[in-house]
Amino acid sequence: MATERLQMRGAAGAIEVLVDAPAGAPRGLALIAHPHPLYGGTAENKVVQTLAKTFVELGYLALRPNFRGVGGTEGQYDRGEGETEDLLAVIAQAHERYGELPLVLAGFSFGAYVQTRVAQRVAPERMVLVAPATGHLSGDRSYDTPAVPPGTLVIHGEKDETVPLANVLDWARPQELPIVVVPGAEHFFHRRLHLIKNIVRNAWPS
Repeated sequence: MATERLQMRGAAGAIEVLVDAPAGAPRGLALIAHPHPLYGGTAENKVVQTLAKTFVELGYLALRPNFRGVGGTEGQYDRGEGETEDLLAVIAQAHERYGELPLVLAGFSFGAYVQTRVAQRVAPERMVLVAPATGHLSGDRSYDTPAVPPGTLVIHGEKDETVPLANVLDWARPQELPIVVVPGAEHFFHRRLHLIKNIVRNAWPS
């Protein structure tokens, strides 16, 4: 998969976006957000790459922006506020560049949290969230994660030590939102990335 690196415009300066294209005309855009930038999260994260490859195989143009202060993206970490605005800017510019294609929002950990905020401002075709940050976490971090549209696919590891499964169940319960739990998986899905790919593919219309 040949990755193109683009520069888009954001409120804090340039946004670096990694773009992977399907073989034919894309059926839609898949915007994929990476984990927390202060804890080593980048668009090259293995879970994020797995999501990108999966969506490309499903026929989507996959866009992986780097958050502020990561890679070629300017600015500084902004607790999800500026990151939300930057993803909205990427969506607008992607539609200008590629056309008004259906939009899928996907994210991992902090990136999944940011996408729940983005979904309050745009209408995605669907969402895929892996280990979404929600509730009180270690490092004195706390996330008041918004509700998501019905049909959102949420994948979580049984033994996630960063975002406890109990937090995600507490968030999902009032929404009556099913969670796909991967037995034995921790936060970064080591040795289980193929299961993320299989879960998404099996949940997606051909």
